[in-house]
Amino acid sequence: MKYPIVEKINDSIQGLEELERKLDVKDLQKVKEILLEFPTVYIHSWKDTDDYDVYIGETNNIIQRTRQHFGSTGMKEKWNDSLSKNNANLYIIGHEHFNKSLTLDIENRLMLYLMSSEHVRKIHNLRGNPQRKYYPDFEMDSIFQRIWKKLRRDNKELFPQESVIKDSAVFKASPLHRLTGEQEQIKDKIIDRVFNALDTEMENQLIFIEGEAGTGKTVLNSSTFYDIYSYAEEKGDKSLQCCLIVNHDEQIRVYKQIALKLGLEDKYGEIIWKPTRFINHHTSEAPIDVAFIDEAHLLLTQGKQAYKGRNQLQDIMCRAKVTVVMFDENQILTTEQYWEFEKLEYFRALSKKQGNYFVLTKQLRIKASEEIIDWIDCLTKKQEIHPIPKEKGGYEIKIFDDPFQLEKAIKEKTKNDDHKLSRMIATYDWSYNPKPVAKKRLLKYWEVIIGKWHKPWNYELEKDLDKNTKRKNKSLAWAEQPQTIDEIGSTFTIQGFDLNYAGVILGPSVKYRKGKIVFDPAESCNRKAVQNRTLSDGSRQKFGEILLRHEVRILMTRGVEGIYIYACDPELQEALARADA
Repeated sequence: MKYPIVEKINDSIQGLEELERKLDVKDLQKVKEILLEFPTVYIHSWKDTDDYDVYIGETNNIIQRTRQHFGSTGMKEKWNDSLSKNNANLYIIGHEHFNKSLTLDIENRLMLYLMSSEHVRKIHNLRGNPQRKYYPDFEMDSIFQRIWKKLRRDNKELFPQESVIKDSAVFKASPLHRLTGEQEQIKDKIIDRVFNALDTEMENQLIFIEGEAGTGKTVLNSSTFYDIYSYAEEKGDKSLQCCLIVNHDEQIRVYKQIALKLGLEDKYGEIIWKPTRFINHHTSEAPIDVAFIDEAHLLLTQGKQAYKGRNQLQDIMCRAKVTVVMFDENQILTTEQYWEFEKLEYFRALSKKQGNYFVLTKQLRIKASEEIIDWIDCLTKKQEIHPIPKEKGGYEIKIFDDPFQLEKAIKEKTKNDDHKLSRMIATYDWSYNPKPVAKKRLLKYWEVIIGKWHKPWNYELEKDLDKNTKRKNKSLAWAEQPQTIDEIGSTFTIQGFDLNYAGVILGPSVKYRKGKIVFDPAESCNRKAVQNRTLSDGSRQKFGEILLRHEVRILMTRGVEGIYIYACDPELQEALARADA
């Protein structure tokens, strides 16, 4: 039997009894054996509002396990209303190759997918248990795909297309991913050090993890954060105070979705914070247990508006017994975030002294050959353009002569379900002010304008959407919203996120002179990158060229499957065309 069996029944004792009677016929003895005597995976689903609640599990005895669920007070409380409305279902999944390890992996993958489904309100599981090597782990992907297709035939709303799931920002930041060996080792050490510090009442502990764009910092962060809560819950410790902090509106939105779907905010209250708000609402006299900081390079290193301090990392550390930091020096974008060498080295040295310094090295985002990754590194770090390697490892790089053709190519990609998350992004070289201003714009939107071609900046088109569409988009990252195919994303919007294909527009601030890429702050509209920064010694310096280089690196590392490039500077465009010859 090559294909999985998926049986859907009414989620009740009566539904279970009907299944037993159905299978008790001669022609279904093989099916009966696989469903009732082999290990199985099951999904409880119920729908009280517009969205679903789900519970996923695996068992060696589905009849006994389901009866246990119905006998559980907690389960009764969750499902009684749904059962009375007759809208709760139980999916029982079997396969003749199922064993304990394979069913655990299927269970974990279903949790990962259903948490990322737009119409799932909440997952009631505690945490997953992804497996390592086992027989037959090589069948896992193909068996799961067949299971998902069968589930999807029954309910396309609850079980959307795999490509839609994989493109969602919630999926990409989910704590339920199977980690790489490198990530797993670091996670185990972080958890060990966190609980050791809390058990021995050590304070001012800093765990510092560095990694370039695409090395899996966000997944490591969310997975470790969730596991610490899960371990505490398993031990019956309800007093743990653990917060996740990120200075990025798009990421805040994603993390809040994850916290809601996993029920963390129901149990622990507000746990997702922006740094200034966290600092203003907590004190050093009553520090929380653990503060996780994703995208810590976005923290402020000087005061501004609501933040009156001098260094947000230092202020957060004063308000947490243990601080876990994910950091990439090459993604700092503004002078407000700029780190003086001595100060950054102080924090690195502190974490090293405590035995808490780790580095992620494996590139996980870009599905390309090492030669292509080196080519991108040379362009964005060394500011050199080398010939584009012929061996790309399936990755696609194209140089376009004009933005019209680049837009057409990106839109063509989105017609394929596997590439729907393809968007255009650009350096911040055209005016944009999201706040109401007295001076009227010449055009309806703030736009990227190149000759006769023009497109609105990110979040401009949402002004014209109806209320229902705006409400639907509220939980979606920028690139997931349908109208954004006609917009241009900035570094501030796309930082920390993936695209299938990135259509990168290198604006006038990126030039090519005397065999090198140079950055011209005078052509940039990113005031926060080109303005003076007052340093600790009182001197005022400019860091525009460094920060604009970081801007380009962020844009050039967004594409998972490829990057399409157009450059406004004629000499840069010519150099890129030669490299592609």
